[in-house]
Amino acid sequence: MAGHFEATPGGGAAVALDEVEISILRSLAVQLLELIGPGDEPADGEDPLAALFAEGPSKPPTDPALARLFPDAYGGPERAEEPAGAGKPEGELRELSAEFRRFTEMDLRSGKREDAVTVVRTLDALSPVGDGGAVLTLTGDECRSWLRSLNDLRLTIGTRLEVSDEDQGEEGSLYRLPDTDPRKPMVMAYLWLGALQESLVETLMP
Repeated sequence: MAGHFEATPGGGAAVALDEVEISILRSLAVQLLELIGPGDEPADGEDPLAALFAEGPSKPPTDPALARLFPDAYGGPERAEEPAGAGKPEGELRELSAEFRRFTEMDLRSGKREDAVTVVRTLDALSPVGDGGAVLTLTGDECRSWLRSLNDLRLTIGTRLEVSDEDQGEEGSLYRLPDTDPRKPMVMAYLWLGALQESLVETLMP
């Protein structure tokens, strides 16, 4: 079920999707929107600028998938190999991460919502042909939204499946799951999204 993107004039890309693939992609994007949560629209009479500069949370999300989408900026297992905050006491790292999160997470969530909405809208705009499939044609900006959203979906699913680097190689356990394993459908979706993402990256490379 691996689609293959091809370049289109103007820096975009196109891929043929069947009816099942369209349904899966749309369902996953909607679930991602539900996970990230609704946007914080200004209430009636509220100053839009005040809402724009409102502070976000200072603590990491308790949901492991959300914590993977919005990791700490300093320290933490996802940042272990990065130099940011190297040599600082753990307490100071927590304070730095809390301050960074407070002023950035709302914007990050908004961006991820916009990317997922782009996925849903472009799929909804398709005109089915023949067996219900269609050709998805994306502009350059839409391609970048799709890339980011595909990455978010893979991070989310990978976290739910507790996927490790060792699981993902051709000899990894993900490729050897029996059909009776209840994780098999989600694993297949995870691998397919990876192939779709890789195809889009290769298409956009100069």
